[in-house]
Amino acid sequence: MTKNNCFKPCDLVIYGALGDLSKRKLLISLYRLEKHNLIEQDTRIIGVDRLEETSDSFVAIAHKSLQAFLNNSIDDEIWQRFSKRLSYLKIDLTQPEQYKQLNGAVDAEKRVMVNYFAVAPFLFKNICQGLQSCGVLNAESRMVMEKPIGHDLKSSKEINDVVADVFHEDQVYRIDHYLGKETVLNLLALRFANSLFYTSWNHNTIDHIQITVGEDIGIEGRWDYFDKTGQLRDMLQNHLLQILTFVTMEPPANLSAESIHMEKIKLLKALRPITARNVDDKTVRGQYTAGFIKGNSVPGYLEEEGANTESTTESFVAIRVDIDNWRWSGVPVYMRTGKRMPNKRTEIVVNFKNLPHNIFKDSFHELPANKLVIHLQPNEGVDVMMLNKVPGIDGNIKLQQTKLDLSFSETFKKNRIFGGYEKLILEALRGNPTLFLSREEIEQAWTWVDSIQDAWQHNHTPPKPYPAGSWGPVASVALLARDGRAWEE
Repeated sequence: MTKNNCFKPCDLVIYGALGDLSKRKLLISLYRLEKHNLIEQDTRIIGVDRLEETSDSFVAIAHKSLQAFLNNSIDDEIWQRFSKRLSYLKIDLTQPEQYKQLNGAVDAEKRVMVNYFAVAPFLFKNICQGLQSCGVLNAESRMVMEKPIGHDLKSSKEINDVVADVFHEDQVYRIDHYLGKETVLNLLALRFANSLFYTSWNHNTIDHIQITVGEDIGIEGRWDYFDKTGQLRDMLQNHLLQILTFVTMEPPANLSAESIHMEKIKLLKALRPITARNVDDKTVRGQYTAGFIKGNSVPGYLEEEGANTESTTESFVAIRVDIDNWRWSGVPVYMRTGKRMPNKRTEIVVNFKNLPHNIFKDSFHELPANKLVIHLQPNEGVDVMMLNKVPGIDGNIKLQQTKLDLSFSETFKKNRIFGGYEKLILEALRGNPTLFLSREEIEQAWTWVDSIQDAWQHNHTPPKPYPAGSWGPVASVALLARDGRAWEE
């Protein structure tokens, strides 16, 4: 997956360095990379924001962020090494002339300039124009940008067009942090390195697939952003569709970015459209009401701070996805994602078909199907649910469902499991685009999701209520029950 283990040192410039993303994720991930000696020795980290700070005060802010979000004690030796990389520039991102400060802060001859856009998308145009006007970029320069890349296909194209005026496509690294997770990457190994699964990964043996991304949190002070977005666009358009592509795409020719992107795009193009004609049969919208999470009472969506009590924005989505190609003909993929679920949980469940004949009726009237359960979080690993004989010497063979458990933390005790951001930041510094999204991928995903959003609006489909602490509206249960199936709980 990596082009090389050694790479040219970088000037990593973080725009929005004092923002929540930087303090909670980026600085923490960079420190962890430093701890494991994965950052090239001469790489520097330059924080850019509009507040009146100095390099010394930025170092102090970074240290405070580590204390708050690292979940481990700070190693003084590593911190001293890491803090020497840090510097700060006060730049109003809307003022082009202020970008000239970068000319004295980066060295294009010695280091590759990696620009991390940790700001709202409306500032992307300002940053691109500012970088272009100060002449600090060259053919090696890169830019990394966060979601949301637009709120529909039209706005996504507008953002990508702005970026394309300054950066060539092979210089652009679009992040979805789910693609840095070990268990998502392990899907490539699971599917394409094991004949056991490679030969059975199709409609002949698989009955259906479930993908669940549940969050136990609510809006968490993000009402204004989230209410304009909703769960479909905030989570399903990116995270769940990316998981879906890794689970169902055809084998790539190799592990190059081009090969993987090509197969993912082909899969996205094969998704059967959901329109006003079938949206009520294929999707469920939900909005949480007051309830209990882990014994604590929590407010409903319309009772959150700053809420518009007339809002019809969904906090839960369940969808039946059909893939129109040979491999997956007749195999539905059920996806659901929501806020205020009973717990935080991200997993994939591959349900295999039942055997046509049962000779063990003393144990089961109908033999339970085998399942492959892939846990992405919180406990990363893979389970295989299968039937085994219960030990005993009586006359009857009794079966019991058992679990083959591959826990990553237990199996790979000597190997630290890195977070998604750590992996992706490292790959951006290395110049390896494999785990990032191409423009065509994002636009194809928006094309499919826009059709669902338009259908909801056309049909005036309101969200169905569900109590906080549940797995969504009753209608989401019916979505599978109509097909004779049930969610994995």
